[in-house]
Amino acid sequence: MAEKYTQEQFWKLYEKLPQELRDAIFSEETSKNIWEICERNNIKEISKIGKYTGRVLLGILPPDEFQETLEKELKLKKDLAKKVAREINRFIFYPVKTSLEEIYKIPVVPPPAGLKVAPAPKEKSVTPPEKDIYREPIE
Repeated sequence: MAEKYTQEQFWKLYEKLPQELRDAIFSEETSKNIWEICERNNIKEISKIGKYTGRVLLGILPPDEFQETLEKELKLKKDLAKKVAREINRFIFYPVKTSLEEIYKIPVVPPPAGLKVAPAPKEKSVTPPEKDIYREPIE
């Protein structure tokens, strides 16, 4: 991620964001989640994880490039980057999924045309015979 942004450019991007993403960027819960994820995974560069998480929320870094960015920029091993990315996705990106889909123009794809779901089979009603010839009379 070699692109450099000025503080002014960041604020312009921020001002165009949906309110949900604005709230997530400065949320105490987001910070707490990043800190806890870094602690669990013995990562010391908490501010860098926060930086790239913020870039996803700002619309600069696509969520599907987040793990790769952690590998390249923080020199994390692939399995560790995958674990951290999965946790950040779960705790930070997933709650604002709709807004992220909006800014990244990720289409929500309907099922393919022509795909039909078969209706559930109807149960046949069975009427018992009037007299059960196999039962003994009760005395």
